[in-house]
Amino acid sequence: MPTPVPLGLYIHIPWCVRKCPYCDFNSHELRKAVDQGAYVDALLQDLDNELTQGPLASLQSIFIGGGTPSLFEGASIARLLDGVAQRIDLAPDVEVTLEANPGTAEAARFANYRAAGVNRLSIGVQSLNDARLKALGRIHSAAEARSAYQMARAAGFDNINLDLMYGLPGQTQAAALDDLGKLIDLGPEHISWYQLTLEPNTLFHHRPPHLPDEDVLGDMMEAGLDLLAGAGYERYEISAYARDGRRCRHKLNEWGFGDYLGIGAGAHGKSSAPGRPIRRRAKQSRPSAYMASAATGAVASERLLASDELAVEFFLNAMRLSEGVPVEQFEARTGLTLAVIAQPLARARALGLMLDDPQRLQPSPLGLRFLNDLLALFEPD
Repeated sequence: MPTPVPLGLYIHIPWCVRKCPYCDFNSHELRKAVDQGAYVDALLQDLDNELTQGPLASLQSIFIGGGTPSLFEGASIARLLDGVAQRIDLAPDVEVTLEANPGTAEAARFANYRAAGVNRLSIGVQSLNDARLKALGRIHSAAEARSAYQMARAAGFDNINLDLMYGLPGQTQAAALDDLGKLIDLGPEHISWYQLTLEPNTLFHHRPPHLPDEDVLGDMMEAGLDLLAGAGYERYEISAYARDGRRCRHKLNEWGFGDYLGIGAGAHGKSSAPGRPIRRRAKQSRPSAYMASAATGAVASERLLASDELAVEFFLNAMRLSEGVPVEQFEARTGLTLAVIAQPLARARALGLMLDDPQRLQPSPLGLRFLNDLLALFEPD
């Protein structure tokens, strides 16, 4: 009997105080107070529609992202999580992550989030240098970021991720490593350390700041990897580093081509079932349109993956993982045989972009650094 595909739930809360100039997520600046109760109602209606697709496995993880979910009161998050638990079974050790910003008003809610059932907090620090924060359009200070971290500890969180960027406008390697070193000194269980990129449809894309060149970025990354490893953080994904036992289970499932329901404005989901095509579904992105149509599903787009899309979709996710995945996971999650990818796989290994291991599909350090080149090999002709 095949091993069931793990299941997660992604919940999107799309509002933020101010849109950051580098952000290409579905986020919307607050123009007026949000009716949190109405949005929670819409989320639960959306979930009810998702659950009509048939029996589902227990939820292994819940990830509340945004936007800035920590703009919502603890009572709203509690009602949301209670509603989820009433509708679908939760694994006994379910991981429940909530993204938060370091603003003082938001940080004061941490104890309420913990009481509501959130057991993992992800705080968007981005830098511990006030000048760099200003250049990024962030509205918190380095001191507020440190304070938020301490408040999270005081609230009882023992599983905290901190986000940090490198390759910031005008940033030198020494400045990037100083920033990373200060973050490591705080002692979080998990660090997301990633390069600032200029994404389409962002202010930075239209008015690009001066960023470090590729050689400097490469040196930053290599030196940062050494610093993180020396502090006990293991790299398990391109930009994710964790201490022992603290890898993000929700993201691991997503990168491993597992299933996840997506509810909320602009949320995406992936579902599979034996003998049926894999389905990807996206919800209405505008909050008003989403809330108006939540009772009927709020679906903006839905597609079934064709057989010639499966391999590249799988590799888009799995090759982000430094350890890759077992060969049998490719076959189990896509329904394809290894023979389908024999030619591009041999090419990737010959180029040194993947390790030559018959038991695993695993990127090499070179493949992680040049991931786009690796993925291009698996694109359909």
